Amino acid sequence: MRGGAGGARSCGGSGARGAARREAAAAAEHPSGILSSRAERTHSTMMNADMDAVEAENRVELEEKTRLINQVLELQHTLEDLSARVDAVKEENLKLKSENQVLGQYIENLMSASSVFQTTDTKSKRK
Repeated sequence: MRGGAGGARSCGGSGARGAARREAAAAAEHPSGILSSRAERTHSTMMNADMDAVEAENRVELEEKTRLINQVLELQHTLEDLSARVDAVKEENLKLKSENQVLGQYIENLMSASSVFQTTDTKSKRK
């Protein structure tokens, strides 16, 4: 019959024997064997690293999307400004064309009223 401390050892114990028993119990529970708990920790660590990498990649993608959205918005505003400027220039162009027509007609009227620009028949004056 075992007493006090011996009973504790049979349930797992401490030291090298206890560690061996714990690993043996883990091996019995997992078909991969003794290394399964280490492999699980390593796998968990790798998954955490992968998740961190994915999160970092997602942050980079989000920053890139945000930058592109801001750039698109800025270009839209620039396009609106340019479109308004084109409309203003077209309007000014039409106004200037109209003024040029009025001035052209005015000049033609002055020239026709002036004797300097009248055509003369040089043959009839020589006779």
